[in-house]
Amino acid sequence: MSVIPLGINNRLVFPLACLAAVALVFVSEGSYRSSVSGLDHGLVLEKVRMDLHDIQDNLVNAETGFRGYLLTGQPEFLQPYDDSIEKVDGSLRSLERQFAAEPRMAQEVGALRSASEDKLAEMARTILLYREGKKDAARDAVASGVGRLQMDRVRALDRELHAGVKVAIESCRRDVYRTLRLSRLGVAVLSAVGLLALFMYLRQTFALKAQQLELKRVVQAERDRLEMEVGQRTAELSDLTHYLLTAREDERSRLARNLHDDLGSLLTSAKLDAARIKSRLGGKVPEALEMLVHLVSTLNEGIALGRRIIEDLRPSALSNLGLVETLSIAAREFGLSSGIEVHCDLHPVELDAASELMVFRLVQESFTNISKYAAADHVWLSMDADAGVVHVSVRDDGVGFDTRVKPGSAYGLLGMRFRVEAEGGTLSVQSTPGQGTTIMARIAPSRSGSGAAH
Repeated sequence: MSVIPLGINNRLVFPLACLAAVALVFVSEGSYRSSVSGLDHGLVLEKVRMDLHDIQDNLVNAETGFRGYLLTGQPEFLQPYDDSIEKVDGSLRSLERQFAAEPRMAQEVGALRSASEDKLAEMARTILLYREGKKDAARDAVASGVGRLQMDRVRALDRELHAGVKVAIESCRRDVYRTLRLSRLGVAVLSAVGLLALFMYLRQTFALKAQQLELKRVVQAERDRLEMEVGQRTAELSDLTHYLLTAREDERSRLARNLHDDLGSLLTSAKLDAARIKSRLGGKVPEALEMLVHLVSTLNEGIALGRRIIEDLRPSALSNLGLVETLSIAAREFGLSSGIEVHCDLHPVELDAASELMVFRLVQESFTNISKYAAADHVWLSMDADAGVVHVSVRDDGVGFDTRVKPGSAYGLLGMRFRVEAEGGTLSVQSTPGQGTTIMARIAPSRSGSGAAH
């Protein structure tokens, strides 16, 4: 496959594009920061204007309530006066915070505070005179014009601050406009540089496209070949797994028959011989009788052990009693041996012999895992059918595990999955640390009568 060389112009494409991009970012970021700073400062100045307006409005409201009280003597007229005192102080505090770093403006705000407090103090003194019964003195204080002069001083200071704020707002607006103009110019220049880099890049795009398509075709062909090979190997492994499972169950069946026929016959014959010897000795040799009793007991234990081994290899109850009764027996024996309470909800289902054995092994392996790892107090075993699909579930209330993390000994679960999938079913495991584990198998009806007994 040929490689297309890049010319001198193309070697400049990426550095030029990167330079344009970096410059564009710097211009955009600088413009953004400058604009945001100007807008934020403008918002602060607008807040200052509102605070100045609120101070004057609240002083007017206070004076209105104050005069209403002096005219009527009704205390409710003082409510606007009382509310305005707190609001004026809040607005003045806000102004002081805004201009803390600007000495000149801070001085003007201080003068405004002084004038406002003088106005409020003058009204407070007049109200005190009125409450003390000196109504004429209070009216004389109002008529003296001191309050009007103080209010005029407040308005004058307010106008001065308004004028300064207006100038600052206009300056912010001009700065924002200037920044936006420079940003537009910078973006236009850098966009032109970017278009030039794009044009230089597109000169090679069409030439490289054919090369890329050819490479893609080769890669896709190799991928298809690998996928086909993986599919074949997966099918072979699945067939091998199914064969090994079948061979193992066949070997178990053969071994169970041999143990039942040969070992069982030998142990039973030995037990009968011991019984005949015991009957012939009678009570003549007590020591021999005691040894015979021990021998018979040992033979009984050996016969019971052989039966348990045979049942583990190939449960005879499965052929004689059916799947439901076999699972009930297994659950009962597991509960007795482990001390875990097992709750069964088993319903008759239609399965072939191979699938029944698979279900039994699934439950058997689940019980083994629970006894080893779950530390559970209760186990729930259920089996039913819905529209011909058989559902088997084993749930415990043990410690559980994180299904996203592969456990150190995952071969038990892997073996379960292989067994279920070999019979055309699906297996799912749900578990959460501290909330137990649920193993669910689903056997589809398409395989529920097609298997052969192992």
